[in-house]
Amino acid sequence: MTQKTSPTAASVDIGGVLDYGPFTSMQKLVVMLAAFAIVMDGFDGQLIGFAIPMLIKEWGITNAAFAPAVAAGLVGMAVGSACAGIVADRIGRRLVLAASVFLFGAATIAIGFAPDVTAIAVLRFLAGLGIGGALPSASTMTAEFTPARRRTLAVTATIVCYPLGGMLAGLFASAVLPVLGWRGLFWIGGALPVAYSLVLLATLPESPRYLARKTARWAELRKLLARMARPTTPDTVFIDAVEHAAEQRAGFASLFVAGRARDTLAIWAGFFMVMLATYSAFSWLPTMLAAEGLPATLAGSGLTAYNLGGVVGSLGCALAITRFGSRWPLILCSIGAAASAFLLKGINFADNTTWLMIGLGIHGMFVIAVQATMYALCAYVYPTLVRATGTASALSFGRLGAILSSFAGAAVITSGGASSYLSLLGFAMVFTLLALVIVKRHIPGLRAPRAAPSEAAPDAPPDATAKGYA
Repeated sequence: MTQKTSPTAASVDIGGVLDYGPFTSMQKLVVMLAAFAIVMDGFDGQLIGFAIPMLIKEWGITNAAFAPAVAAGLVGMAVGSACAGIVADRIGRRLVLAASVFLFGAATIAIGFAPDVTAIAVLRFLAGLGIGGALPSASTMTAEFTPARRRTLAVTATIVCYPLGGMLAGLFASAVLPVLGWRGLFWIGGALPVAYSLVLLATLPESPRYLARKTARWAELRKLLARMARPTTPDTVFIDAVEHAAEQRAGFASLFVAGRARDTLAIWAGFFMVMLATYSAFSWLPTMLAAEGLPATLAGSGLTAYNLGGVVGSLGCALAITRFGSRWPLILCSIGAAASAFLLKGINFADNTTWLMIGLGIHGMFVIAVQATMYALCAYVYPTLVRATGTASALSFGRLGAILSSFAGAAVITSGGASSYLSLLGFAMVFTLLALVIVKRHIPGLRAPRAAPSEAAPDAPPDATAKGYA
């Protein structure tokens, strides 16, 4: 590509450079670093689900008594998601992501020393702040380092690392719990992200689209672009033409202007319901299976199967969205998630453990596919200046559904057993389906026309001259 210059200074559209340029090794490295942060996120976030049956047995408490500790972690995630997005839009994505990973790692280590449920609740809240902050920061970094044609797959591949981390947590827990107990589980599980936070500080660059908005940091941006095989001159002026045309004003209020109100509310509702379903599984699935008489190791395997299915389903759904757009893949996955939950009610768990594990894997495949690819939908709907805020606000609203799951899961398991629990999962996905039908600005497929810049679609290709590149 040849950079066009004016008689005075070169003008480079950073959006065009990133959205329609090559996907270099440097950019792929950033995506990998962000993705592995989410592996750590999912790993630590789901350790509590594997430890709950042992804690309940050791301390002689009920499911309901442990529900506030589960809820505290989810409240922390909601607060962390909201605050991290706003802070990341102001001070940058890099520091927020590294600090979030460090925080949830340190708090998880401290859980290993907890003397009672109250202490676990406080520490889970602190861990939740970091877990919640890492997700929107990492997904935003991925979106802003990835060309538009690969963004849906890249963002989804990053978010799908959360169930991948949960799957690894299941394997880790099955090996560590019998030997070191739940305390050793949290000590080791927390030390890993603490170490990785230092790796992020040493290797992760700041988002170029963020740097382009900070004139004082343009020298840093020029060095970063050179590492990305996009050299510029010292007098280069950076603009973001499409994003500037799409943005009317920054801040939380901008989520409801420029025709975004309907999509914002529908996305919030979708996140609320899908996270009610996913966190009912993450927090209570092993406990529900243990209450149905399954051995502890087999109960933990149910959540591992759920996460494994989620990894496969999310990547498959992302590929389908890249080709066909997001509307029909998300709708069909929501239908599959609801149907599989209701069909699982017909299985006798004790006599058909193989079919149970397959069914849980299929259910997780559909549910997590919806949740993971909704992050890519946020990256499409919201422009750069409010992308982290938009993603974080949707995720925070979704955390309310997750918080509800901490009490609803315990209540339905205690009152109605497996049948009521599976009904909860199924109806949550029915309402997710309705929310996704309402969303107007879905990601278009390969053959669909892109939205015009005036419609605030961040992936709309600008004119070649506007990019500053021929």
